[in-house]
Amino acid sequence: MTVASHGEWSLLEKTELGITGISLEQANLSEVAKTVARTLSLPPEDVYVIDARERLLTLDILRTTIDPYSLVGRERELLTALAQLPGVRVDDGAAVRAEGMLGWIATDAQAGKEALDRSRDMVAEIERTIASRAMVFSTGNEVVSGNIEDTNKPWIVERLRQATFRPTAGPNLPDDTDLIAASFREAAEELGFGLIISTGGVGAETKDGTVEALLRLCPDAATPYLFTVRQGHGRHAKPGVRIGLGEVAGSLVVCLPGPHPEATLGIEKLLDGLDRGLPRDELAEHIAAALRSRLVTMTGSHR
Repeated sequence: MTVASHGEWSLLEKTELGITGISLEQANLSEVAKTVARTLSLPPEDVYVIDARERLLTLDILRTTIDPYSLVGRERELLTALAQLPGVRVDDGAAVRAEGMLGWIATDAQAGKEALDRSRDMVAEIERTIASRAMVFSTGNEVVSGNIEDTNKPWIVERLRQATFRPTAGPNLPDDTDLIAASFREAAEELGFGLIISTGGVGAETKDGTVEALLRLCPDAATPYLFTVRQGHGRHAKPGVRIGLGEVAGSLVVCLPGPHPEATLGIEKLLDGLDRGLPRDELAEHIAAALRSRLVTMTGSHR
């Protein structure tokens, strides 16, 4: 995807801006860069002259994203502004030469804005489509082997469909952190799923690695504990049971417990939080709080 936050689009590493038919003689390069920045509505520190040769000026835009509407149709305005600087001569045939997003500078203003409007609408539709697509994984060697029936995935797929998502039942994944992480990444980056859900593998045993897989891809993922245990006691290799919510390539990844009542409750709270527009960390705690409450009700005490 090429769209970033705040209406800006990715430059996709095509950051060089060339101007042909321009000559400099004792010109102040800092003023040249500032003039380009001002004309393109950019901070002055984001534009830098990297080469000045006979009839060719090359600048670098020190950004990864930009608002294309600040660029479109600005070629003549930019050349006129540069021609007013001391030591700068702009020939009649001067032109802006750039690839990718920066090429919008040389586009006809009206035609360019109409094309941007169409592109923006198309991108928005693509984003809505991706956001509605969900992939559901069940994890655990016992599920892969068929020793236990996978009741989570069919239920979640149907529940997501009722909630107007377009869900897909993904493969069952063994207790392999590397494979789980790779599956999350593929679903987000290559397959275009905006919501990725897994159940199982969030416990305190060595074999449980679903949350760890998420943390490899999203180190700042929210991972609230449902309850803690005595680490190192029995099979408890970790301090407790937790869920995970994080972002991978702009997609939301949600790691829920494997027991069916907890997985279904987690889904209901997930959908509720999404409807309410909760931020990621609040959404994680919203789900975790409901699961903790259920565990307290079941056990009659805080664990």
